[in-house]
Amino acid sequence: MSFMKGDLLAKTRKLVKGLAKAEPVWLKAMENLARVFAWRVLDLKEQGANEEEAMLVADMEYRVERKGKKKAYARLKQIARLQGKRPPPNPYPSAVKEIQVEEKKFVRDRFYNPHRIQIVQKLKQDKAQEMMDRRAGGFLGS
Repeated sequence: MSFMKGDLLAKTRKLVKGLAKAEPVWLKAMENLARVFAWRVLDLKEQGANEEEAMLVADMEYRVERKGKKKAYARLKQIARLQGKRPPPNPYPSAVKEIQVEEKKFVRDRFYNPHRIQIVQKLKQDKAQEMMDRRAGGFLGS
């Protein structure tokens, strides 16, 4: 039994003012890779390989595929340079970089949005006033 009414996601959304998601973005990126790896391991096990060999083969295939993607992108950049054009964006970015691109606007907004800057300034003033009140109260009480 829980002492809390309602589900945890609803409570979390209230705490973070609606910014909570049921599934975090980073979890989705990790699950997709893990799911593909697991399916490949299961497929190899059905073909008669033991679990250790299946995991080694699946890992090796993943590394070869990733290396091929990196080489393909390097070749695209080289062709673009030869043509005098800007290189295209990486079609195979890492999961971390994808998440950073999605969060970049929120990070930038935190520093350059005038409304948020105003809120931060007000919080700083309130904190400074509270510290002044504490100091003044401390000296009068002694």
